[in-house]
Amino acid sequence: MCSGRVDLEFILRAFSNGQDGVFIGGCRLGECNYVTQGNFDALGNTLLAKRILKHIGLNPERLSISFMNASDGIRLAESINEFSKAIRGLGPLGKGEGENDKGLQLKLDAIRKLVPYLRLVERERLRVPVKTEQAYNDFFASSEMDHLFKELVTDKLAISEIMMLLKEKSLSTGEIAESLGLNPSEVSRHMKTSSMHGLVRYDTEQKCYALA
Repeated sequence: MCSGRVDLEFILRAFSNGQDGVFIGGCRLGECNYVTQGNFDALGNTLLAKRILKHIGLNPERLSISFMNASDGIRLAESINEFSKAIRGLGPLGKGEGENDKGLQLKLDAIRKLVPYLRLVERERLRVPVKTEQAYNDFFASSEMDHLFKELVTDKLAISEIMMLLKEKSLSTGEIAESLGLNPSEVSRHMKTSSMHGLVRYDTEQKCYALA
């Protein structure tokens, strides 16, 4: 199977199911067995997923990708052993980062709901024109990527998390802010946007928001 078929959803689902780490193996870059160069797609998805993990409070080193050919059996074994050792050092998912289970699960569920949108964003805004490992690493570590991530992902994820909370029960602006660690002004801004799109409504009697 081409590593390019390792969808962002697969990576996030593994963490959502409680896996402490995810290791992806692919053909050597520049030596793809297909004309699609899918291993660069795998690299892009991995670097985007690392950004997401860091944003939701997880160590991005819990995700790793390595490129090798079919004769690199020893290298594969060594890479997996090194990764396993690193994961044991990080500890259980979330606990090693000081995240509580419920809060982490909410974040993972919320980001998984955005995967169809993230696929489109990656295709339209986050594709790297030069097919080299250095070009991909430089782009995803750049200030341009910082700006794009904030513009395209951060607010969408916050709204997704809010929708997940409101699915359980109605909440006030202050309660939402406290649950997600956001400023009340940020929550108000997200609620205004969500109200305009018909996602939420404000209960004037209870003074709280609920799903529309």
